[in-house]
Amino acid sequence: MAAEGSDMSSNGDVDSELETLAAAGDVSTENTEIPEPVAEIPEHLAETPETKPMAENADPVAEIPEAVAEASGENGRRGTAAPYTVALEEGDEDEDGELPIDFERLWRVANENPQEFSSWTELLQYCEQEGHMTASRRALGAFLTRYPLCYGYWKKFADLERRAGNTNRAQEVCVRGLKAIPLSVDLWIHYITLLQDTLNMNLPESTQRIRSAFESAVAAAGMDFHSDRLWEMYTEWEREQGDLRAVTAVYDKVLSIPTQLYGGHFERFKAFLLAHHPRDALPAEEFGRLRLEFQQSQGEGTTPAEGEEERPPGEDNPSDTGTGHQDTEEQIQKMQELLLAHKQKVYQQTEIEVGKRWNFEEAIKRPYFHVKPLDRAQLKAWQTYLDWEISEAGQQGHGEVAEGQEAVSERRNRDKRVLILFERCLIACALYEEFWTKYVRYLEQYSVEDARNVYRRACEIHLSHKHSMHLQWATFEERHGNIPEARRVLENLEQAMPGLAMVRLRRAGLERRTGRLDQAETLLREAVQQSKDTPSLHAFYSIKLSRLLLKLSKNAAKAKGVLLEAIELSPDNSKLHLNLLELEVAGDIRGSGTGVQQCVSRALAAPLSPRTKLLFSQRGLQFAEDFGATVQSVMTVYDEHQKLLKEIGSKKRTAENGDDNDPEKVSKLEDSPAMSAPSMATPPVAPPVPMTTPPPPMMGGDMSSSHSAYGYGGWYQQQQYGGYGYQNPWNYNQYYPPS
Repeated sequence: MAAEGSDMSSNGDVDSELETLAAAGDVSTENTEIPEPVAEIPEHLAETPETKPMAENADPVAEIPEAVAEASGENGRRGTAAPYTVALEEGDEDEDGELPIDFERLWRVANENPQEFSSWTELLQYCEQEGHMTASRRALGAFLTRYPLCYGYWKKFADLERRAGNTNRAQEVCVRGLKAIPLSVDLWIHYITLLQDTLNMNLPESTQRIRSAFESAVAAAGMDFHSDRLWEMYTEWEREQGDLRAVTAVYDKVLSIPTQLYGGHFERFKAFLLAHHPRDALPAEEFGRLRLEFQQSQGEGTTPAEGEEERPPGEDNPSDTGTGHQDTEEQIQKMQELLLAHKQKVYQQTEIEVGKRWNFEEAIKRPYFHVKPLDRAQLKAWQTYLDWEISEAGQQGHGEVAEGQEAVSERRNRDKRVLILFERCLIACALYEEFWTKYVRYLEQYSVEDARNVYRRACEIHLSHKHSMHLQWATFEERHGNIPEARRVLENLEQAMPGLAMVRLRRAGLERRTGRLDQAETLLREAVQQSKDTPSLHAFYSIKLSRLLLKLSKNAAKAKGVLLEAIELSPDNSKLHLNLLELEVAGDIRGSGTGVQQCVSRALAAPLSPRTKLLFSQRGLQFAEDFGATVQSVMTVYDEHQKLLKEIGSKKRTAENGDDNDPEKVSKLEDSPAMSAPSMATPPVAPPVPMTTPPPPMMGGDMSSSHSAYGYGGWYQQQQYGGYGYQNPWNYNQYYPPS
C-alpha cells in the first residue's frame, strides 16, 4: 500500500508534475525553464530498507533537491539563474492592458541593483496595490529568481494565480517553489491544501495524487525538527480516508523521528490504537506476529486446539477473520497493551534523541531566510549544532559492529539528519560563505557530484556576487580534473565581475598548469592592453607577464620589452624599474653589462623618490664592483654614486634645518654639542685601488667598524628597500612564522 512506506529518494520530479498540469489543459510546458535538483542525497544514503518505492504518480521533490541546475544566460554567461517564473501563454502580456505607470521605474531600480532587497519589496508592494496580473507575474518571477528561499512570496504567487482562476498555474508555482525550498513545511502545507481545495475528489486519481503529495512532503521535510504540523495533517487526512492501516503506517514513521512535538504524536497514536481492533489498524503480517506473541504470553500453543482441524499453511484461522467477534474484550485489550509496549520503546528512544538536540534548537532564533545579517551568537549556534550532528553520526556509525538491516537503516537516517540540518542551516545562513564551504567539504567525501551541485547552487543563486566562492568552485573542479568546468566558472565570473585581477591571474594560472602557456600569455597580454587607463594595474599585469615570459617561455627579450613599454606609461613606478633591474642582473653578465647600468640610469632619471634612487645607485655600484669589465667603468659608477649621496644629503639637511638665516636657530645649533659632528658625513674620495674597494657606506653609516664599512648591514636592513620586494636573506621569519 502506498501509505505504508515512502522512498526517501523518490524518482518523481518537477517535469512529470508539470506534464500532469499541462494535461489538465491550463498550462503549457513548452519553453518553460525548470530548475533541476542541486543537493540530492548521496547514493549511500538514498534508500532505507524498510521503505517502499513511492507510487507511480508520486508528487515531485521527494528529496533535498538543487535549487537550480544549469543557470546560465545568453552565450553561457553566468548571472541569472534559471527563472522560476511561470511561463506566459499567448495573450498573457495584454490581458491587463498596459503596465502601471510607475512599474517601469521601480522595475529598473530593482534590476540595476539586484542585491538591494528593499527595492524588490517596494516593487512587489506596488504591483500588489495595483492588482495588475502581468506586472505582478513579472515582478514575482524576477524576485524569486534572486531570492528563491522566500517561501512567503511563493505562497503569494500561488494565491495570485488561484484568485485569477488559474488553478493549474497556482499548483505549478507551488511545485517550483518546493523545488527551490523543499524543507519549507509551510509551503508543503499550502500546496497540499491547494490540491485538496481544487481537485475533484470524486475521481480516484485525486486521492492518490494527494497521498503522493503527502509522501513527497514527509520524505523531503519530514525529518525537520519543526515538521509536526505536516505529520499531523497527514495522519488526519488518512484517518478521514478511513484507511486505518495507512494511519498506523504514518504514525510508525513519525514516532521514530525527533521532532519538537514528539509527545503529542505518541499520545494521539495511543488514543488511535485503543479505539480500534489491532487487526484493523495493523498490516496482516504484523498483526499475525502480534497475535502469536500474545498467545505465547498467555501460554497458548501454536498447534490446533482439540477438535479443530489442521489447515493448510497460509489459510486463515476463522477466529482471525471477519469482524473480530471471536476475540473477547479482554483479549483485544491485552493485544493493544502489548502493541503499545513495543511502540513505547520507540517513543523512549526518540525522546532521548530529542533531548540531545533540544538546547541546540532553542538557540536558533531565526530559522527562515532574510537578508538582514545574523548576529554572531546565531552563527555560532549553527556551527556548533552542525559540528555536533556530524560528530554524533560518526561516533554512532563507528560503534556498530554488525551491519544488519536495522543498523544500516539507522546509519542512513543519521547521515540524512546531517544533510537535513545542513539544508536547514543554508536557508537561514544562505548568504554566509562559510556554511556553504562546510557543506561542500562534508559532501565531497561521499560524492563529488553532490558537492558540485552545492557549489552550483551557492554561486549561481545565493552568492552570485561573492567572487571568493566562485574561486573555490574553480579550484574544486580543477582538483577533480574537470578542467573545462573550472575554465567556465572563471570565465563567467570575470564576465560578471570584470576588472578583478585575482580572477584574471587564476585564469592564466589554470592555463599554465594545464600546459597551455600560449593561452596564459594571451590572457595576460589582454589584461595589459585593457588596463592602460589604470597605470598601477597596467604595471601589475606587465610584471606578471614579463615573469611568465622570462621564467617559463625563456624569452628575456620579450620580457624586457614588456617592462620597457610599461615604464614608458608609468615612469614613476619603482616596481617596474626594480623588476627590469632584476631581469638585467639575472641575464648574461659576460658582456659589457651595459643593460644594468642603463637600467640604473633610467631609474635615476625617472621621477622616483630620493631614497629609491639611492637604492638603485647602490645596486648599480655593487654590480659594477662584482662584474665591471674595466676599472674605469667602476670609477665612473662610483663617482656618480658620490654625487647622488651629496645631493640627497644636502637636500635632507636643508629639509631638517629649515632656514639657515634664522639667527635664533643658528645660535641654538652652535650651542648644541650634539651637532658638533655633521649627521650626514660625506665619505672621502675613493682610493686608487677600485677593484679591492668595498661599496661605500650607507648615508650616515658608522665608519668605525671594518665590517660596517662595507655597508652590507645597511644594504639589507634598509627599511624602504624591503618595500620593493627585497628582504634580509637571513631573516627567515619573513617567510616562516616563529614556532
